[in-house]
Amino acid sequence: MGRKKQDIILENVVIEAVAAEGKALARVEGTVLFVQFAVPGDIVDVKVTKKKKNYMEGYILRIVKPSEHRLKPFCSHFGVCGGCKWQPLPYEMQLQAKQQQVYDQLVRIGHLQIPEISPIVPSEATTYYRNKLEFTFSQRRWIYEDENPDALTEQERYGLGFHVGRFFDKVLDISHCWLQPEPSNSIRLFIKEYALTHGLTFFNIREHSGFLRNMFIRTTDAGNVMLILCMYYEDAEARTALLDAVAEKFPQITSLYYVINGKPNDSIADLECTLYKGEEAIYEYMEGLRFKIGPKSFYQTNTRQAYNLYSLTREYAALTGTETVYDLYTGTGTIAQFVSRNASKVIGIEYVPEAIRDAEANAEANGISNCEFFAGDMKDILTDSFIEEHGKPDVVILDPPRAGIHPDVAQVILNASPERIVYVSCNPASQARDLEILCRDYDITAVRPVDMFPHTHHVENVVSLVRK
Repeated sequence: MGRKKQDIILENVVIEAVAAEGKALARVEGTVLFVQFAVPGDIVDVKVTKKKKNYMEGYILRIVKPSEHRLKPFCSHFGVCGGCKWQPLPYEMQLQAKQQQVYDQLVRIGHLQIPEISPIVPSEATTYYRNKLEFTFSQRRWIYEDENPDALTEQERYGLGFHVGRFFDKVLDISHCWLQPEPSNSIRLFIKEYALTHGLTFFNIREHSGFLRNMFIRTTDAGNVMLILCMYYEDAEARTALLDAVAEKFPQITSLYYVINGKPNDSIADLECTLYKGEEAIYEYMEGLRFKIGPKSFYQTNTRQAYNLYSLTREYAALTGTETVYDLYTGTGTIAQFVSRNASKVIGIEYVPEAIRDAEANAEANGISNCEFFAGDMKDILTDSFIEEHGKPDVVILDPPRAGIHPDVAQVILNASPERIVYVSCNPASQARDLEILCRDYDITAVRPVDMFPHTHHVENVVSLVRK
């Protein structure tokens, strides 16, 4: 009798290449097989989890013979935690895979005419490179296979860490995360220990109960630290005692906030963040510019690589000092201000009103007077009449969310016919779709990926376009 589909086990599979979404690729009797956590050159036995007409997916049951390229993962949480999936892959191979991903999306799938892609800009740091992390408190942490759930006390089931992929209600308790520099790990471990010692309850996402909900830690290269603690309900006595203990233990926390979040979701964008102790913001510096980062501010999470990304964007913009620049999806106005000294006027547009307030405050603090910022939905604000009122752009810089730009926005840009467009994207697939529209009137003159997130498959890509 044949095995059921879910019981298919493939033996001695040779992994051939890195594929999309961080998986690796093999071919078994002409069928493509995608395998997580595999490295080209591995020989593995694979348990098939999905079998379709044109492809299969599976996971490694056993490494028969490891690839000569395979590295030992440096993180003890590798394989369960959803992050840093490329730890076994040498960094050089990660960069090659990201370069290939950009080529595949723009040329092989998108059929765009492009010059040779410039070599990807590597990240100087491949660990401790993030300036922001969010951790979740949970009454239902991930239980490992070698643990007996029945032998665990209620508190031993508590966890503080990251959500486990595919399980919305499970959180992996993190002992050490390699993504953010100290005091990030120390703060998280102290808060967990304090909570357990003082009988503070963790959140139950199914029942919507429990006191401690989630926390954000933000750090800067200058050594500033911001902590935002989120509680499900107000308990002034418990909250004050916890915040005081954290402040005393970590005097290096320059900005201490708390939020009461009784909503169904974890987002704090629409909630009041209350400053408990310290400064209202932390600050990042770039080429003499100071950027204010509040509890809700957006700022690129890899600070040093953000500088390389913005420098490349400015290079592609090729400004001479006379241009009117539109910086679309400007966030807190970092790119707008970064290019402002090379432009006559910069107009920044962003959906989030708080981000625009940050942008205006940053521009004022930096003594920049040639930037104007507008808040609202891009397709509603960026119209032909807006451009008529504020001036035709010579250069348009785009840095949209993963979904890319709305077709109406693309059409308004085409109508405005700037000399140059610089398109910064965190998703080469949506970028390729948008470029197809823009290439009606524009030629792609340069393409260069930037690695913002080592050990993941994510890649930023910068494209320069010049009017035909």
